[in-house]
Amino acid sequence: MLPGLFSNLHCLHDWTVHLLRTTGPTFFFKGPPLLSKMNFLFTCDPANANHILKSAFNDYPKGPDFPEIFDPLGNGLIVADEDSWTTQRKAAHCLLAEAKFRGFVAETSKGNAEHKLVPMLARAADLGEVVDMEDVLLRLTFDTSCNIFTGVDPKCLSDGFPDVLFGRAIDDVEEVLALRHVIPMWWWKLMRWLNVGHEKKLASARETIDAYVMQIVRERREANYEASPDMVSNPYVENKIYEELKARFGEADEQTKVFDVESLRGFVYLHAALCEVVRLYPSVPINHKWAAKADVLPSGVSVEAGTRILISMYAMGRMERVWGKDCEEFRPEQWITEHGTIKYEPPQKFLAFNAGTRTCLGKDVAFTQMKIVAAAVIYNFKVEAVEGHVVEPRMSVVLHMKNGFLAKVRKRREC
Repeated sequence: MLPGLFSNLHCLHDWTVHLLRTTGPTFFFKGPPLLSKMNFLFTCDPANANHILKSAFNDYPKGPDFPEIFDPLGNGLIVADEDSWTTQRKAAHCLLAEAKFRGFVAETSKGNAEHKLVPMLARAADLGEVVDMEDVLLRLTFDTSCNIFTGVDPKCLSDGFPDVLFGRAIDDVEEVLALRHVIPMWWWKLMRWLNVGHEKKLASARETIDAYVMQIVRERREANYEASPDMVSNPYVENKIYEELKARFGEADEQTKVFDVESLRGFVYLHAALCEVVRLYPSVPINHKWAAKADVLPSGVSVEAGTRILISMYAMGRMERVWGKDCEEFRPEQWITEHGTIKYEPPQKFLAFNAGTRTCLGKDVAFTQMKIVAAAVIYNFKVEAVEGHVVEPRMSVVLHMKNGFLAKVRKRREC
């Protein structure tokens, strides 16, 4: 099976969809003989996901290989298991639940949309420039996230789009971590020891990240950091969101508008559209688990102790048996009940924010940022993809676009 895997590395996520559609929602991938760590179980079965992530949570930790694969992340919340994970999660939950911090998230998200994103898109619209919307939104997200969690603004979304080494280093790390999942461990460890190939790129990226983080820590310690609340294409969909915004805020005019999170409460279609985005394009497309003991999954598949399991959220969102015949269509309406409220989908089916004990603590923070940015862009501008531009996933543990998203921006009032 290994040649098939390597020949499809450039389109790994879509290949996984094809594989699981062809073989069924659970498939055991076998690597070459004597390389048992190249064996893993692919699944996108909601019942299996619920069992692994919730019902039998303690039997499916990250596993002994996970910290090695993700060693650039240290022993943080994403990597930690057992007591260390419990302690870190409690600390993170206390911060994220604090009213002062949540207010800071909303204020920062609105401020960056108002003073960075909207003016930049307005200039591009006036000049008729093509912009890479993925690059723009990644820079905005990076600025907002750094500000929220460190109190430092890296100013990625400044005039001229400065080259921020830290952001590029993060991209390099994400790419190499994805490769580590499908390359024999002895091979990438040898490359790391020799400091060649993608492992050399990773080593350089880690130096950049460490230097940047230590600089932030020094700056925050020297400042009064205790006083800060931070922590050390479908056109009809666009039109319906605009109509929803227009009904409350009126027609777009000469004066651009940016909305705070409170004023966006009750916007059902906006929320539904964002859920649909995350269903089809989860930011982390694959969840990595390890069987601590032998087990039988709800689908009937037997799992031996030590089996690596990859739950593909990207594939699950594209399975007809899970989401129906129109599973690949972008259709926010499926998130709205007949009473006009948001429809609840169980976490094992809508896995973008994980499920069970490891459910993402930052879900509300993510929706706050998405709503403020999406509302600001759609209310003030019309974004049109450049004709013929190919959009497809890039090889990475975080879902990115291989070629970006080139688009033209026009002011809404001129459309």
